[in-house]
Amino acid sequence: MDDYMFKANVDRCRYVPEATSYLEILTYSDPSLNTTEEHPLTPDEFENFLNRRGAYAPPKLPPGVEQRACIRLILQLNAKHPETFTPHIISLKPDAYKSMVVTMNLPYRGIESTSAVGPFFWCAYDQDEENPHLQIVNRKSDVRKKGLTRGWELMLSHDVKNGITNGYAKGTPSSDLVECIKHLRACVLQVGHPLLLPIIIYSHDVSFKTDIKQREARDWLRKLEHAVSMRTEIQENEGYVKEGVVDLDAVNRDLVECHSQVLWKRPKAYLEILRGIEMSLNRFYDRLPEDRKDETMRKLQLSMKARMEFYRVKLQGIESYAYTTLQRLDIQRSALYNIIAQKESKLNFQMAGEQRKLAHASKRDSAAMKIISLLGAIFFPGVYLASVFSMTFFNFQADNPGPQLSDKFWIYWAVTLPLTILFVGVWYVWEKKREARYEMEDKDLEKGSEDMEKIIMATMRKRTMSKASTWDTGSKKSE
Repeated sequence: MDDYMFKANVDRCRYVPEATSYLEILTYSDPSLNTTEEHPLTPDEFENFLNRRGAYAPPKLPPGVEQRACIRLILQLNAKHPETFTPHIISLKPDAYKSMVVTMNLPYRGIESTSAVGPFFWCAYDQDEENPHLQIVNRKSDVRKKGLTRGWELMLSHDVKNGITNGYAKGTPSSDLVECIKHLRACVLQVGHPLLLPIIIYSHDVSFKTDIKQREARDWLRKLEHAVSMRTEIQENEGYVKEGVVDLDAVNRDLVECHSQVLWKRPKAYLEILRGIEMSLNRFYDRLPEDRKDETMRKLQLSMKARMEFYRVKLQGIESYAYTTLQRLDIQRSALYNIIAQKESKLNFQMAGEQRKLAHASKRDSAAMKIISLLGAIFFPGVYLASVFSMTFFNFQADNPGPQLSDKFWIYWAVTLPLTILFVGVWYVWEKKREARYEMEDKDLEKGSEDMEKIIMATMRKRTMSKASTWDTGSKKSE
């Protein structure tokens, strides 16, 4: 099943080229013959290196000299392709990748870890009972940053009987893989242990950088506490207060950034990796042949286990430190939200007061217009009829019964209609100008509302900056 899934997964992957080199470290019973070689590896020499042919064939040893240990790695350091750590991407041609895994007896399952997230460590023996190989997959990949993928990966296979370790390693410039290889070359006499390189990589992952990040986050947290909690230690050069005004947006943004920094390389994940490495150390030593359990290997095994215990204590301390920082961040975030909620309530009250004033003014205007409209409705019909029938076109004093209508009544309409049209036109023009004026007033009112909101928001951020504070009330009383 493993070989079928391996071939299927390799065929699914896409190839992106990366510069390839090799590292070969050989140690002998005569330390003066120990060799370390690291050179570029061209495609035409790839198979020769895998099969130890030609220039890569094992050297002839003098009588009485034996090979003690060997590590042979195919390296792709400083991998620069933007997709190099994207899932289902390999940096060797499919045929070359298959040949590497089969010839070096690397774990078939390594190809299935291309989509693994976070730090990943797996270790197990193969199914060869006569000549067992301890196989290791160790990797860490991350999301894109500035358009580039980031991470590193390591596959190893250790021949327990002969002390030969074969492997493949790849890493981007942002990883510490180059430094790890330098560290490995400095530990020539210890390359017989298969977990040497994984532990070196692990030591770089939990290096002093993690401690510094947590220290910087705690220092950042104290500044945020000063800004949120109105402590007397707050200073304008911290960037949150200028001329008595606290920038709440900046405080909120930095709370989020500080939270992210505390979660950088969370110790919990690395404690799980540590447990996996410790189990692998025991698994390796339990099946190690007696002829390889010399004093050097025993001391190296104990040294590695002691180092893992040291890292455990260190990570537990960081975990406790980070937990306290996160709790304090939650307190400051809650306090900040309460401050904003209180200020928003005051703002809503002020805006409601302004709206109430506008409503009262509109109500007064509408009442006055209602009265004017009512008076016009009452008196307009009577006034109009009185005006028309009082004209000389009508003669109610004639001897003939009934009103008399003049034949010049058309003059009334000839004058009235144009005047009416003129007045309606003047009204229309005046109404348009009035609407334009009202629109300008609405814009001014909106601008005034925005200015008022800015003033209120600035008032929200104001801080008295007084040295009198609840934080030092007790000390001042004691003085």
